[in-house]
Amino acid sequence: MSSHLLPTYARADLAFERGEGAWLITTNGEHYLDFACGVAVNVLGHAHPKLVAALTEQGQKLWHVSNLFRIPEAERLAARLCQNSFADTVFFANSGAEAMECAIKTARKFHAVNGHPERFRIITFEGAFHGRTLATLAAGGQKKYLEGFGPVAEGFDQLPFGDIELVKKSINDNTAAILIEPVQGEGGVRVVPPQFLKALRQVCDEQGLLLVLDEVQTGVGRTGELFAYQRSGITPDIMALAKALGGGFPIGACLATAEAAKGMTVGTHGSTFGGNPLAMSVGNAVLDVVLSDGFLENVRKISILFKQRLAELKDRYPTVISEVRGEGLLIGLRAVVPQGDLVNGLRAEKLLTVAAGDNVVRLLPPLIAGEAEVTEAIGMIDRACARLAQAQSSLKKDAVA
Repeated sequence: MSSHLLPTYARADLAFERGEGAWLITTNGEHYLDFACGVAVNVLGHAHPKLVAALTEQGQKLWHVSNLFRIPEAERLAARLCQNSFADTVFFANSGAEAMECAIKTARKFHAVNGHPERFRIITFEGAFHGRTLATLAAGGQKKYLEGFGPVAEGFDQLPFGDIELVKKSINDNTAAILIEPVQGEGGVRVVPPQFLKALRQVCDEQGLLLVLDEVQTGVGRTGELFAYQRSGITPDIMALAKALGGGFPIGACLATAEAAKGMTVGTHGSTFGGNPLAMSVGNAVLDVVLSDGFLENVRKISILFKQRLAELKDRYPTVISEVRGEGLLIGLRAVVPQGDLVNGLRAEKLLTVAAGDNVVRLLPPLIAGEAEVTEAIGMIDRACARLAQAQSSLKKDAVA
């Protein structure tokens, strides 16, 4: 054993000592363009001056106080999230999985206080990923993550992605809610069509169900809107956030309407660290930047530019890339070659990316990325694809010979 860390990750042999904007610098001084962003976390890149200032200032005043007392920074962040969304109320946690746990509990409690505790089942969709706790793993339903951990938490019904008639047929007297990611990140950057989200909203309204959105990966600007649901014209009843909200500081949030959250009264839920002043100060600083004039407009502009350049590479290297998909700066390259080969090829060019399902490689640049970073990344992807295409060609020639 070379490390005392529990070996639950296939870690690359890279260690970083600092970051500057979109770049990470290794312990031996090599620069990597970070288009993984801690899996969609570092929304403002690394060492953003506003986040550093917020963390430093708060760190000199107060780190932690129990939720048994008022936390002004949390009250301010909650108010701003509500002002800019559908929500009336917010619970702060420390991660996306915790935010999702709160969302699941909120949906079930809603029906319990309405006199229907039997309505606890939640419809979810194949390919989804909602976290690593036992309940959120059950919600995702992926066998590779569930095997060996005992009985699967009860109450989730996975359905194929995008079949509204099957959704309608699957609703019964025990159904409480429908849970979906507006864009499946881990599942392969699969975008949910707006008409499907609208159909789910209608079904929920007709059947008395709650619509729960997992925006842990898409929330806070990643898709070019503050929240991905805003692209579809619908609003959820409950929504989970994390990742980008802290810009790299651990934070999670469960947002809900007052009606949906009416069962979450004193003592029904809690968190020791959730809503701590450090996380709340950083979260407010993230919103200061993301909500500033022109920020999201620039995300949309850079997204269009990036996807146009990627489409050119797809056409140039059809034996390597088969599709460019995604919304905003949550972009997927569906690979023809094994996705791991493409991830490794890009890393050899010093571009960091993340693998996803459906043989997709995720590109998650920081939302501060500009044309210079896109141009740099395109050059790296071009060179990596050229090598992979050449290798493919050589294999074919060898096979013919």
